Amino acid sequence: MKPSVISIVLGGGRGTRLFPLTYTRSKPAVPIAGKYRLVDIPISNCLNSGYNRILVLTQFNSASLNSHIKNSYHFDIFSKGFVDILAAEQNVENDQWYQGTADAVRQSMKHLEKYEYDYILILSGDQLYQMDFRDMIDFHCKNEGDITIATIPVNCKDAPGFGILKSDDQGNITSFVEKPSHDILEDWKSEVSEKSKSEGKEYLASMGIYVFSKNVLKKMFENMPGDDFGGELIPNALGTYKTLSFQYDGYWTDIGTIDSFFDANIDLTRDFPHFNLFSNAPIYTRVRMLPPSKILGSYVSKAIFGDGCIVMADKIENSIVGNRSRVDKGSTLMDTYMMGADYYQDTEEIVANDQRGMPNLGVGKYCYIERAILDKNCHIGDNVRIIGGKHLPDGDFEHYSIKDGIVVVKKNAVIHPGTIIP
Repeated sequence: MKPSVISIVLGGGRGTRLFPLTYTRSKPAVPIAGKYRLVDIPISNCLNSGYNRILVLTQFNSASLNSHIKNSYHFDIFSKGFVDILAAEQNVENDQWYQGTADAVRQSMKHLEKYEYDYILILSGDQLYQMDFRDMIDFHCKNEGDITIATIPVNCKDAPGFGILKSDDQGNITSFVEKPSHDILEDWKSEVSEKSKSEGKEYLASMGIYVFSKNVLKKMFENMPGDDFGGELIPNALGTYKTLSFQYDGYWTDIGTIDSFFDANIDLTRDFPHFNLFSNAPIYTRVRMLPPSKILGSYVSKAIFGDGCIVMADKIENSIVGNRSRVDKGSTLMDTYMMGADYYQDTEEIVANDQRGMPNLGVGKYCYIERAILDKNCHIGDNVRIIGGKHLPDGDFEHYSIKDGIVVVKKNAVIHPGTIIP
């Protein structure tokens, strides 16, 4: 009999490490790969796995995310599938917003009572990976687990940023520590594949992807305090509930920082990227009625273009150019993610701006932009130079920020002609 599953995607908190991309939107709503949003990844993984009952929990800066979900995911009237939003709410019983991952699910459990299901699949809304969740659910059922955690080997440098666990030969998790310090890591090495060991990845990290048997999760919420799965509920469950490690050996990255976000996007332009956009497991997103992109006399190498772009650049290399982007003649984009625009300017407005010396949407003439992220609806004037680099100190300024050597031009920013950043 096919397992009955309902999926919950966590909409994320403030996402301070992704600032300024999260100044006006939540992490899952951040645009990725020129035409998608981060939340499209877990939702698409669910749909490609045959699980089409999905709830997205939202709270902070949720307007953009709510709009994207509403406009993207529609099922026909004969389907029982849905992608619904559960917004954080205050009520008579509880006047608190979500206090953590577990608290978000705990407060939402009353809304699940109208559904028939045996297992709850809990996912993060800000990760990049392709996984068939049926394998994880089957593993959970076959081994009669109460809780199953998807895990992936990581190296010593990355381990302190994750929940690290150890398991026995049968996959039972025996111990768990949330974000361990470097001085205790030596005691937390696990048996991993020879490939992972050769890469120095000897620590099993939680991917923040969980399967709970329905009644087990209810009991945990009734009997265990705590607002966070990794920091509180999971460690407290060991020894009481059968908790399993499901090792995943594919590509997975947590989009938690500007550096990781930038690297994950630029990697998509490589000859053989870690994340395969061109697969039989499509990424679903909002359908936009945009024209094909038009490229006029540009040298292009290792680049991805969204829909509806007009590109007259001199050179675009190792870059992503998002929907409705406009790059004028003589300009160069190197190692840059240009997110694009939400609308087109009409011809009259473009001509009027040119006459007044005001930058139009997109990148103007004879600009040079390298190692940068241009958020939505940027107005970059002519002869602007934006050059990032590891030598640059972090800082936040009126129209841009610098994080990890990457210059992030803020959403709706206007960069006047001749500006040099930094």
